[in-house]
Amino acid sequence: MLEQLLIFTRGGLILWTCKELGNALKGSPIDTLIRSCLLEERSGAASYNYDAPGAAYTLKWTFHNELGLVFVAVYQRILHLLYVDELLAMVKHEFSEIYDPKRMNYNDFDETFRQLRKEAEARAEELKKSKQVSKPVNDGKKQGQVKKGGFEGGNKKKGEANDGGDGDTGKSYKLENGHSNGNHVNIEGSRTGVSNGKENASSNVGAFDVSKLQKLKSKGGKKTNTVVSKGSKVDVDPKKKITKKNRVWDDSPRESKLDFTDPLENVNENIEVVATDHGESMMDKEEIISSDSEAEDEEVGKDSKPDTKKKGWFSSMFQSIAGKANLEKSDLEPALKALKDRLMTKNVAEEIAEKLCESVAASLEGKKLASFTRISSTVQAAMEEALVRILTPRRSIDILRDVHAAKEQRKPYVVVFVGVNGVGKSTNLAKVAYWLLQHNISVMMAACDTFRSGAVEQLRTHARRLQIPIFEKGYEKDPAIVAKEAIQEATRNGSDVVLVDTAGRMQDNEPLMRALSKLIYLNNPDLVLFVGEALVGNDAVDQLSKFNQKLADLSTSPSPRLIDGILLTKFDTIDDKVGAALSMVYISGAPVMFVGCGQSYTDLKKLNVKSIVKTLLK
Repeated sequence: MLEQLLIFTRGGLILWTCKELGNALKGSPIDTLIRSCLLEERSGAASYNYDAPGAAYTLKWTFHNELGLVFVAVYQRILHLLYVDELLAMVKHEFSEIYDPKRMNYNDFDETFRQLRKEAEARAEELKKSKQVSKPVNDGKKQGQVKKGGFEGGNKKKGEANDGGDGDTGKSYKLENGHSNGNHVNIEGSRTGVSNGKENASSNVGAFDVSKLQKLKSKGGKKTNTVVSKGSKVDVDPKKKITKKNRVWDDSPRESKLDFTDPLENVNENIEVVATDHGESMMDKEEIISSDSEAEDEEVGKDSKPDTKKKGWFSSMFQSIAGKANLEKSDLEPALKALKDRLMTKNVAEEIAEKLCESVAASLEGKKLASFTRISSTVQAAMEEALVRILTPRRSIDILRDVHAAKEQRKPYVVVFVGVNGVGKSTNLAKVAYWLLQHNISVMMAACDTFRSGAVEQLRTHARRLQIPIFEKGYEKDPAIVAKEAIQEATRNGSDVVLVDTAGRMQDNEPLMRALSKLIYLNNPDLVLFVGEALVGNDAVDQLSKFNQKLADLSTSPSPRLIDGILLTKFDTIDDKVGAALSMVYISGAPVMFVGCGQSYTDLKKLNVKSIVKTLLK
């Protein structure tokens, strides 16, 4: 049974609800749908599942983009109602006929909806009955076909035509046993093709000549001068021997010294150097979008008039359309396919690119196209708006403000760094510590990577260079207990922030994921940062989704903590392949809070949303 059906505007104004249903929904499925699907550009999905204590709903929706209306149906997930899609389409059509932007009351639509629902339910019931009646008939037909092609075919003579049970009697196959799998093989020709050592080019091209093998044996294993390759013989002169040339790896002279590291006796001196004179962190600098790309676009625009090949990446695909009534899905598909390919070349995961294009298509379908406006430019503008909406954080996370708020409560602000192996958690933890030190915030490191050899020593080196305290208990200790004792120590010493370093772990390693879930549950950190590489594409989706899933499944809390933010490393190595940032934000809903762009402590900056969107669509 249908629980509820609502009609509201994109601005959030409810125009009509079904009073006949009148069921009180548990939880807030409509608000969750708007927040998690419609605002996050997931509106191209077929449905949305909502789970609440004591209730499990499925929500389906459709848009009327020209009028700016949203139609949402809610029903119990266990029911699997077949008529909801058809009902939404009929309600959309009928309501658009009577819709008036100045009108607020639509009580007269109740009777119309009642009739539409009865029609949809009756049609679904008839379809269900017709499927049940036709199912055994179809099975009987299939059995008859198998019997005819499989067993009755064996009674046919060798020279007769055999259709193999597929009804294709125009093909006359010579089979020995009367059975056919649909592929014709000339058995007799293949047998006679190499008989008596003679090649039969008409029946079996490319067969091996047995006489060559006999000659080879008689000559004591010497090579023959015939090379057989795919049915063609190539004569090779035995006097001309093919010699392999020596490969030259590098023409430049070799360096006499390849090791440019500091001498061993200066290592301790370098560790003790204070890092506060390295300069200002890039986090506090406002990034200005480079004008090189803009100038390049202007040059391309100037040169694109005489030569259509120099136009935008898919602007030349469509001509200007004047007076297009309504955009249909078929009109959008070529532009969306080109846009999807462009996003994938920028390292966006294929699944994410496809969902984004579906969402953009859902938001544009049915809209009127202005005169002399290309579909390609309309699609690109809609995609740009969608990308900005996705990459912009849903909630503001200001670490400096939150640190001062925790300081007033006389407790440290705890940040846990998690991620897979080798992404640079310890190095970027030190960068964050350096940025906090520049804002006169006292920091303490907690060495909770008790699994990897050398992890404590690596963090200790960063602590010495930055001259900040570090809490460590060595290896093979419980990281959750180490983090708890570190927070207690920071409370006694008056440290403002505790940065917790954890072991790198793959998303499928359940023992390590269980230990991470225990650390987060026991210490309840203020911020859980996922450290990921900007180099990954499709793997970013798998990493983040499984990290969140494992943290939710393995936690003993009814409301488990998930990933709060993302730190993207190695951003300076990817050129314009910035799609991993979009994939990670889309799959987790967490914002990219830090971007690592170098090897020094100052190389940490904020993510410039406009720059990323411009790069993705360039």
